[in-house]
Amino acid sequence: MTSSLPILAIVGPTGTGKSDLAIALAQELGGEIVNADALQFYRGMDIGTAKLAPNERGGIDHHLLDIMDIREEASVAQFQAQARERFEVIRAHGKVPILVGGSGLYVRAALDVIDFPPTNPEVRNQIEAQMAAAGESDLRCELAAVDPISAARNLDVRRVIRALEVYRISGRAFSSYMPDREYMQPTIQLGLNFERAALHERLASRVKRMDGLGLAQEVAGLLERGLREGKTASRAIGYQQYTDYLDGKIDRAQAIEQTVVATRKFARRQITWFTADPRVTWFDPTRAGMLGDVLAHIDNTHSQPEAE
Repeated sequence: MTSSLPILAIVGPTGTGKSDLAIALAQELGGEIVNADALQFYRGMDIGTAKLAPNERGGIDHHLLDIMDIREEASVAQFQAQARERFEVIRAHGKVPILVGGSGLYVRAALDVIDFPPTNPEVRNQIEAQMAAAGESDLRCELAAVDPISAARNLDVRRVIRALEVYRISGRAFSSYMPDREYMQPTIQLGLNFERAALHERLASRVKRMDGLGLAQEVAGLLERGLREGKTASRAIGYQQYTDYLDGKIDRAQAIEQTVVATRKFARRQITWFTADPRVTWFDPTRAGMLGDVLAHIDNTHSQPEAE
């Protein structure tokens, strides 16, 4: 019976206990977990991504962890194919696929009917060379002319380059590729969040705990393996700050504080992304009985003839 459940997706900001809920649901319903945290794809990025060690996974099979080298660049389109293939494998096991993670676009890629814009390394290199010669403002002016919707989103420079790359290849605005919210197959999205001040406090404690567990040593080892060469991995929160610490640019206390600030900003962006999706039902992980509430919601939603 449980194998006929929709895909379950657990989303929300970092530090809210998504992994714990995923394991509890997998144990209760007979599920397997598919990772949708882009940084947990990378081998060796463990402490700074709060990746669960094998002995912390509750005996539940986890998919799409440790699948990439730190020098590789993560691809949403590639993840989409991988995640959907994992969903079919899990179904073949007679289990429920449980997608879990806070990387919003990756979650949508796995769950929604979505067509990804094209990519071309040569075009991207041309745009990066243009930025080096003329500056970031030149790119932003160009983007405002061809894709005002994307320009108004105040994208970081990497996404500005991506938006211009898409326009130069396809003649279409990057913003035109964002689809309607339509599930690829029946899905129930479960969001975790709680009061902001308490979340901020938890995130600060989490970063300090990562420091105590040896984040600096982890980053040092990754630098020896080519972390600086990875466009995605090298920019990861915590890894970028601790690289600066190891390079002598900041001290350890500054690395901790800068990581806390960056993590809080990231959590706010995640909340903005996921609360914009009306299909997400929200739960407070600090409330007693939350697991029972989630199970009841899944049961009630699944029993409705037109549940998606």
